[in-house]
Amino acid sequence: MDKTLILSWILLLCIPAAAVYSQYYSETMPCVPKEKQVTNLHFFFHGTIGGNNPTAVPVARANITSTSNSIVVDDAPLTVGPEPTSEVIGNAQGLEVFADRDTTTVVVYLDFGFTKGQFDGSSIILFSRNPVTQKERELAVVGGRGTFRMAKGFALLRTYSLDKITLIVEYNVTVIHY
Repeated sequence: MDKTLILSWILLLCIPAAAVYSQYYSETMPCVPKEKQVTNLHFFFHGTIGGNNPTAVPVARANITSTSNSIVVDDAPLTVGPEPTSEVIGNAQGLEVFADRDTTTVVVYLDFGFTKGQFDGSSIILFSRNPVTQKERELAVVGGRGTFRMAKGFALLRTYSLDKITLIVEYNVTVIHY
């Protein structure tokens, strides 16, 4: 019994020391902020559902009668102009979650990666609610990489054209970054 009591006391005395030694390493360093920059981007998103070369593919659908409740994976080109033959400057990859209770709304998570020009290798990330039935709408820029590291801002969208298979959306994006 004495050995158990002694062992219990030793364990109790070691607990505070164990907490100190188990902490992760961190170091706080002073932040010297760079000057904020504002960049305005203008490009066109080309989405295609169906056909020979789809850029949006449904991967899940709710088990109800409505066909508009689904999740779509995107890999769509971004171009300088609205024409499908216009110069490709990047692509948008991510998810769109279609939610349809009273109106058609899409919650989007898209990474707009640029592959040409001044912003080659950089991207902006949009994560926002997109009320697609409105001709003009605003989405939030919540981050980025490369030139747009720590980005925030907004994207003004305007549906340029829409038919049963293709969607072309004009993007005017204001990005605040360091």
